Amino acid sequence: MQDSTAKVEQLDWLTEIRWTDDGLVPAIAQDANNGDILMMAWMNQESLRLTVEEGQAVYWSRSRGKLWRKGESSGHQQVLKDIRLDCDADVILLKVEQKGGIACHTGRRSCFYRSLKDGQWVSAEPVLKDPNAIYGSD
Repeated sequence: MQDSTAKVEQLDWLTEIRWTDDGLVPAIAQDANNGDILMMAWMNQESLRLTVEEGQAVYWSRSRGKLWRKGESSGHQQVLKDIRLDCDADVILLKVEQKGGIACHTGRRSCFYRSLKDGQWVSAEPVLKDPNAIYGSD
C-alpha cells in the first residue's frame, strides 16, 4: 500500500504543469555548459516522466504520433543535467549535455540556425555533418 502512495506523490509534480488541450507542453533544450538554445520540441506526460527517470531527453513527435528518444537514430542524445518549469507552468526548460555537438536534424548544432537579415531568413550556422551521413538517405 505504501508503494502506490509513494508513486502517486512522485508523479504529483506532473499535475502542476499546464498542459495544452492535446496534453502537450513545449520543451526547450538548452546547452547546460554555455546556455545556447539547441531546439524546441513537445513533451507529453509520459515523455517528461521518462526523461526524468532515464536522465536523457524523450520527446513526443506530433508528426509520427509517438515517443522519440533524442539521438535514437543519430546517436546525438541529450543527457539531462537540470529541468526547469517557467513561471506560468506551461513551458519546460531542459538543460542538457548535447552528445556529438549536433541537436538539429539538418546536421547543425542548433535548430535555431536562421537569422533574419534584410527581410530574408539566412543560414547563420554551418552544417557540421551531412544529414545523409547521420540518418542515411531515404
